[in-house]
Amino acid sequence: MALTDKQRRHLEQRLREERGQIVRLLDRYQDEQSATERERAGDVSSFPTHPADEGTDTYDAEVEGSLAARATEELHEIDAALERLYRDPKRFGVCERTGEPIPFPRLDLIPWARTCDQERRSLIRER
Repeated sequence: MALTDKQRRHLEQRLREERGQIVRLLDRYQDEQSATERERAGDVSSFPTHPADEGTDTYDAEVEGSLAARATEELHEIDAALERLYRDPKRFGVCERTGEPIPFPRLDLIPWARTCDQERRSLIRER
């Protein structure tokens, strides 16, 4: 069943909320990256640190970088979903693989979803 106007408005609001959260997260990450290494580590002294502390700091920075990259990809998906919604509202929520409507509960959970995930379900049934 195609989405109603009320459902589309709800999904637009969800997309905007998700977008706002990701933008805030990326802003915070950027602020942390612009801080000095000593500030990021929370050091109160300028004395050299133990190599294990440096390893932990490096690991934390890599994890944060990975999370920021993932958030950036999600932001692109959200922007693409908003573009699809504004460009052709009647086609928003239609699976790109099958042409079938994406179930509203799936869209409510992942409002930028492009597919109804039928392919994954059919693979599970075959096992």
